[in-house]
Amino acid sequence: MSPLRRVPFHPLRPLTSVGRVMLCIALSLFAAILTLAWSPARADDSEARKGESPYFFIDNADPGTDRLPLKSTAVDVRISGVIADVTVTQHYRNEGQRPIEARYVFPGSTQAAIYAMNVRLGNRLLTARIREKQQARIEYDNAKREGKTSALLEQHRPNVFEMNVANILPGDDVAVELRYTELLVPTDAQYGFVFPTVVGPRYGSPSVADAAGRPTWAATPYLRGGVESNTAFDLKLRVDAPIAVKDIVSSSHEIRVQGADTAHASVSLAAAKAANNRDFILSYRLAGDRIASGLMLYRGDDLTGGENFFLAMVEPPKAVPLQQVTPRDYIFVVDISGSMHGYPLDTAKVLMQNLIGGLRPSDTFNVMLFSGSSRMLSPTSVPATRANIERALQALTQTSGGGGTEIVPALRRVAELPKPADLSRSVIVVTDGYVTVESELFQLVRRHLNEFNVFAFGIGSSVNRALIEGLARAGQGEAFVVTKPAEAAAQAERLRRMIDSPVLTQLKARFDGLDVYDVEPAALPDVLGGRPVLLQGKWRSQPGVPAAGRLVLDGRAADGPWHEELMVAGHEDQTSSALRHLWARQRIAALSDQESLVGGNAEKEAITALGLKYSLLTQYTSFIAVDEVVRNPNPSLAPTVDQPLPLPQGVAETALGAEVPSTPEPAAWLALLVVFGVAGVALQRRRAAAVA
Repeated sequence: MSPLRRVPFHPLRPLTSVGRVMLCIALSLFAAILTLAWSPARADDSEARKGESPYFFIDNADPGTDRLPLKSTAVDVRISGVIADVTVTQHYRNEGQRPIEARYVFPGSTQAAIYAMNVRLGNRLLTARIREKQQARIEYDNAKREGKTSALLEQHRPNVFEMNVANILPGDDVAVELRYTELLVPTDAQYGFVFPTVVGPRYGSPSVADAAGRPTWAATPYLRGGVESNTAFDLKLRVDAPIAVKDIVSSSHEIRVQGADTAHASVSLAAAKAANNRDFILSYRLAGDRIASGLMLYRGDDLTGGENFFLAMVEPPKAVPLQQVTPRDYIFVVDISGSMHGYPLDTAKVLMQNLIGGLRPSDTFNVMLFSGSSRMLSPTSVPATRANIERALQALTQTSGGGGTEIVPALRRVAELPKPADLSRSVIVVTDGYVTVESELFQLVRRHLNEFNVFAFGIGSSVNRALIEGLARAGQGEAFVVTKPAEAAAQAERLRRMIDSPVLTQLKARFDGLDVYDVEPAALPDVLGGRPVLLQGKWRSQPGVPAAGRLVLDGRAADGPWHEELMVAGHEDQTSSALRHLWARQRIAALSDQESLVGGNAEKEAITALGLKYSLLTQYTSFIAVDEVVRNPNPSLAPTVDQPLPLPQGVAETALGAEVPSTPEPAAWLALLVVFGVAGVALQRRRAAAVA
């Protein structure tokens, strides 16, 4: 007999009716789980990058450290004609018991040319200097180690900045003053001024970190959802126009207006404690719904290097409806990531109902929903029939939002969609823009300019306008911002007017009798409607000889050739020194666009030179201010305090890394139906057997 003991075998007993039901349910649930795991919506998630999550602010309850050093932000805006000059004053006060370093990430206008920074420390005024970025960081770190109060302003994105203030002693009140200028370009004869107050959480690569191994600026601390910021926010604005200013309204804040329907109006915030968790947005019109067309010339002097600058703003003709509009193909790319959960996605759904609902039967369309992965309504575009429109809207309605924001793979997939050579395609991107991949995205869009134009809709109260505007610029389209559902219909109609009837094509500009150079933009895009033709540049002059000549614009409008002339004589204005900063900012933006196209730091030298020459903050230059008095004898003991930001209005905590289950794919719904179907059949058979 074998030394191994024989293991007895006992055959399984037959299952009871209840056992068979439970087995069927268990197997069906297992099948459903497998189906969900392999759902098309999650097919690409293994390749998706996880969010480089910001983190919530946690007070460490250390009584010796002031955890909220930023006490107030005050904004003073002076608008003269089409140029805004803005002064932002940030008050940092140390209410703790030991010296600290304050670090604060904050937003700025995408069009801002930041040209000055001052620091007020008691009775002393420190004037910041512009430096190459690495050199400024070295000077700041040295001053911090030596115990000197110092301030450093750096640009992380075209509209995201970081302020560092070192050696703030207990009881110190440090005021940091920033100054920038901005060109206000009207849309449909309506002027708008936007002051961003908070940086929305960004989704980026988890591999990005600084030299010390810490997360990059994307890991900014935020207050918990629903927690108000203790930082005071105040804004005052004055408009001085050549004609009466009317229809002054804010869609974001309650305001007080004085001087309405006059040429000099002032605006202030109505609330004693104004909200700083959303952009401040102001709009106004000029009497007669005019665009302030015209030409401005500034003659430089020795202090400005002797350079002369000009700005031309010419109102285009009104759009003429075409008798026959060629069929178009629309690809809607909709962000359903975690940061869009709730209010932003609800707004996007209303916008999509207006956009898709207005398509003509001759049009075709497709819809892509993306987060960590992406899915299409159909493998190819479908006719804009009522049935297809309803199917697209139903798919969007069933989505709740969750996951990362993989926008680059989504647009890459769009670029690979087949398209007939004679078909005009427009890609409409709907997102809050909370990502850190702007350069990669712009580069992708530019590579496919001959295949489609891009129109970008920014959704939410604190949109990443740098991405929205840059995406539209790269795709030679237009940028839109929708802060609430009530604005969706008007913005959808505006897009429809632009696409259906381009106002000007084949646009050319030349100067007769005036020697101009360094003109921006180098090539004029098609004018889609509602926005003026804009030119900036330099001009050469003889001492004591007034500028003369004319600007000539030629193009083709919907009803035939278009021609416009502006005379140069009499337009010199020595109060327009801001034109030098605005021109330099426009040239830097053009070089940055080119750099993102070729990759790397190809334009670093040119951008740095412009920043240093015109005293402008750029991605390669920073402002540094240092007090020469050693005030802190033990600087190494001073903790660094990251100033927390309020969550943008309407953005849920899911944007900070938590996942919200998305609506299951059709395959998942089918699996769940199988579960209930099998269980139902088994129970029915059991009842029949019991009756028999």
